[in-house]
Amino acid sequence: MAQISEVKSNHGVVCLDIKDSDLNLNSPSSVPNNNEHSGFYFTAPFIQKVIAELGGTYLLIFGGCAVVVVNLGRDNVVTFPGIAIAWGLLVMVLVYSISHISGAHFNPAITIAFASCNRFPWKQTPVFGSNLEAQGAGLSYPPSGPGLVPAYIAAQVVGSTLASGTLRLIFNGKYDHFAGTAPAPGGSDVQSLILEFIITFFLMFVVCSIATDDRAIKELAGLVIGATVSVNVFFAGPITGASMNPARSLGPAIVWNQYKGLWIYIVGPTFGAVGAALVYNIFRPKTDESLPSITKTWSCCHRGSGRISSTGEHRQNRLSPNDLQQKEEFPTVARPLGNTLTIKSVLNISQR
Repeated sequence: MAQISEVKSNHGVVCLDIKDSDLNLNSPSSVPNNNEHSGFYFTAPFIQKVIAELGGTYLLIFGGCAVVVVNLGRDNVVTFPGIAIAWGLLVMVLVYSISHISGAHFNPAITIAFASCNRFPWKQTPVFGSNLEAQGAGLSYPPSGPGLVPAYIAAQVVGSTLASGTLRLIFNGKYDHFAGTAPAPGGSDVQSLILEFIITFFLMFVVCSIATDDRAIKELAGLVIGATVSVNVFFAGPITGASMNPARSLGPAIVWNQYKGLWIYIVGPTFGAVGAALVYNIFRPKTDESLPSITKTWSCCHRGSGRISSTGEHRQNRLSPNDLQQKEEFPTVARPLGNTLTIKSVLNISQR
C-alpha cells in the first residue's frame, strides 16, 4: 500500500518519498537501493526561493512596465525622469524585501553570472544529518538536488510574462502600448548591443561589490543597486530602453508578439553580467575572511576592557603562544551574539 513517509534531518531538510512498504532503518534488507531512486527531489527552501524569484520578477516587471504604459497613454504624465526613478525604487524595495529569501536576482543574466564564478550553486543540494537519513529517504549520499539555475531562469521568465499579460489585460484599447524594449529609431543593433553590455556590466559590478563582498556595507545594497539602475536608465533608456535583463525584454515580447531586436537584450546583458562577475573576482580577496576579521584582534586580553571583535573567535588558530596562554586564563570573556556582545567574566578579569 503506497504511503508518504517524511524524513527530517538535523538541518531542517524535509524530503517526501512515496514507497510501497514501511521503512525500517534497523533492518539492512529494508534500506532501499539507490539505483531505484533518481535522487531528484524538491525541498521547502528550494520551493521558497523559486516562488520568491517568480513573485519578485512579477512585481518588478509589472510596476516598471506599468509606469511605461501609463506614461505613453497619458501624454507623458510620468515623464522620462520619473520612469528612471521608478525602476530604481522598485529594484531597491524588492531587494530589501526578498534578498534574504532568494537573493533577489530577478534577472537571468545575474543568475548565470553568479553561477559562472561559483557564487551561486547550479544545484540545490540539501545537507542530510547522516548517510542513514539519506538512505532513509531513498537517496544517494550526498544527495543531488534539482537544478537551481534553470529553475531561477524559468521563474524569472514566467514572472515577467505573467506581469506583461496582466498589464495587457488591464490597459487595453487605446492604452494598449508595447511595454518592451527595442532599439531606438535611427540607431543600430550594434550600438544597442554595446550599450546593453556596458550598462549590465556596470550593474553587475556594483551588485558584486556591494552584495557579495564582506568588506562592503551590505545595509546599503538595495539603495546602491536601485540607484545604479536609475542611472543606467537615464543615459541608455532613450537609445535601447535600458533593459539590463533578458526576462524584462522577453516577457513583453512574448505577450505583444514583438521580437524585433530581442537577441540584443539576451546576448548583451548576459555577456555583460558574466564579464563583470569575472572581472570583480580580480578585486576579491583570496581569503574568505572579511576585513574586520583581518584587522581586529583579541584586544581585551591585552587591555582588560572586556570587549573583543565579533569575529575574534575565528582568530584563535592564529594567536601567538602568549595570547593563547592569556586566553586560557580568561575563558569565555565575551561571546558574539549577532551584532552585540555578551560579557561573562569582566569582573573576574578586573579582579585578576
